[in-house]
Amino acid sequence: MSGLRICMVTTFYPPFSFGGDGIAIQRLSRALVRRGHDVTVVHDEDAFRALHPGSVPDRPEVDDDEGVRVIRLRSRFGPLSPLLVQQFGRPVLHAARLRTLLAPGQWDVVNFHNVSLIGGPGILHYPTDAVTLYMAHEHWLVCPTHVLWRHRRERCDERECLRCLVTYRRPPQLWRYTGALERGLQRMDSVIAMSEFSRAKHREFGLQREMEVLPYFLPPAAHGRPITEASPHERPFFFFAGRLERIKGLDDVLPVFADYPDADLVIAGEGDHGPTLRDQASGLRNVRFLGRLAPEMLADYYHHAIATIVPSVCFETFGIVLIEAFRQGSPVLARRVGPFPELLEQAGAGELFDTPGELLGALRRLQADPARRTRLAVAGREAVETHWAETTVVPAYLTLVGNAASRRGRPDILSRLKMGHVA
Repeated sequence: MSGLRICMVTTFYPPFSFGGDGIAIQRLSRALVRRGHDVTVVHDEDAFRALHPGSVPDRPEVDDDEGVRVIRLRSRFGPLSPLLVQQFGRPVLHAARLRTLLAPGQWDVVNFHNVSLIGGPGILHYPTDAVTLYMAHEHWLVCPTHVLWRHRRERCDERECLRCLVTYRRPPQLWRYTGALERGLQRMDSVIAMSEFSRAKHREFGLQREMEVLPYFLPPAAHGRPITEASPHERPFFFFAGRLERIKGLDDVLPVFADYPDADLVIAGEGDHGPTLRDQASGLRNVRFLGRLAPEMLADYYHHAIATIVPSVCFETFGIVLIEAFRQGSPVLARRVGPFPELLEQAGAGELFDTPGELLGALRRLQADPARRTRLAVAGREAVETHWAETTVVPAYLTLVGNAASRRGRPDILSRLKMGHVA
């Protein structure tokens, strides 16, 4: 055996996933397989079924995803399983299976991701001789709602957790007051934030454990299909891609296009807030909703858009949409909040805004100056290759693993990492 035996533990994994964190875990897992490592993902299908209102994909309990072995946990009690984890902060119905899967001697690396509904902090206490990592894709470590969006109406700058949970209609998690999560994180060899902003936000909200920063990445462009030369939209347009939720900030973007008839706003995505947004846009002829698009279709819209608008009002941990837009040559107009200033400073490929008026000005400037748009597009592509390419981030991930193996006293892991064909 040459490569490392790596187990990814997460609540959600495609196609049983929401948002970007599941896609990011899939990209990392597939990239590690391509480098010769043996990767298994363990995730909780019950949690997805409990939270997803529509039909669910039909997949076997043990599956292969481009060389990644996927184990899906299912219980005959369905949604009761994640509810018990949410309340007790540890695996309950899947406890015996998880203990067997994670038993000492089976893995070189166990990488925990979003464990909120697969095991809570309890799973971090399982005995292991593997190198252990925790990747904070959301702010769940410091926020019961994961998103630091207080009372469903404002960014959180001070803890009011019990009152806030009432507005979300969620029961309190009493285990959060026992120290179990902090003790579990102390057992990890490395705890990873997705951006400098997210690391600082975790610290601001009281997380004592030191964090390292490792950003998301994009797989090689060769894995996608070629971009079409013809625009997928008949008029000049700006683009939005993401879940249609209040926290994604489209509510104050739509009125801007009532005052800007020179271009359309094209929106890709679905979500609970979709009907409200469609009602708000009912009189706007230059706003079009596409619904959910396949990733290969998104690339065409990014490429041909004047710019991609990222108006989230909440504290994201990263912003995958930004680097996806950059890679396709789309400048980004992003709200000045969360990690977006950090990413745009690194890329030099767009503008920040605070108010609808500032966004309107940015739309006009960019559409009126095609040469500037081209310069921003080139800067964005170059930034992806420098900061957010698979060839940059995956070696950095393996360096973190190597450093953790050194601290844990696992020279066998270090020796295999030094073999060029697996690193």
